Amino acid sequence: MSLHSTLKPELIVKTVNTLEGRIEERFPDSSLRKVCHELAEVSEQMVERSAWIGKPLLWLRGITWAICVGIVAVTVLTFFALGVSTEDFSSLQSSPDRLSTVVTLTEAAINDVLLIGAAIFFIFTIEKRYKRARALKALHELRSIAHIIDMHQLTKDPHRIMAKRLFTGEGLSPKLNMTPFQLRRYLDYCSEMLALTGKIAAVYVQQFDDAVAIGSASELETLTSGLSGKIWQKILILESYKPSEDDQENRIVT
Repeated sequence: MSLHSTLKPELIVKTVNTLEGRIEERFPDSSLRKVCHELAEVSEQMVERSAWIGKPLLWLRGITWAICVGIVAVTVLTFFALGVSTEDFSSLQSSPDRLSTVVTLTEAAINDVLLIGAAIFFIFTIEKRYKRARALKALHELRSIAHIIDMHQLTKDPHRIMAKRLFTGEGLSPKLNMTPFQLRRYLDYCSEMLALTGKIAAVYVQQFDDAVAIGSASELETLTSGLSGKIWQKILILESYKPSEDDQENRIVT
């Protein structure tokens, strides 16, 4: 894979940190800033994790090869130790049931070969399954963050600004003390965080050729794209909103 066609983890970390600073400037006391800070920490861990997943584990490969060679050696030694002698072959040829005996021995040999092959395959895939477990754990962490981001924008309904008289925020109803401009920026930040979450997921699998991990990362990117699409629907509603004169006078420019 070309270096120009790969995501650079360091640049993603820098982008997330910049986004956290932008949120802190505009919404310093918001819980969204805390979520972005958590995303920044995860992105910093991603640099080390993705490098570990992408590199071969030489010590584990050495152990794997040693075990496989040991299995083959033990199998060959067992075959010679329990093998049929020349006299046994002569008696087998003169036996009236030699055909059924040959079939039985052949079937047993095939079963042994299949079992040994399955054992060797299982051992050879230990490294990939070990890395897969680490990758899936990291992707599950990102999936949780994506849902938390979605929870933060869930009650940020532009209609609560467009029809303030209908949405007074009394009782258990959510209160939305934002101007249209502030709400737009808040939703933009949520959308950017979701996009960066998907990019972090892509970094984990760009150097790890595993169908399960790649499928999980693709599902996460689909999830973040879908959640971001809902946010942009709200943004489009805000774009069509024309504030009244009273709203313009009370508008807080930040």
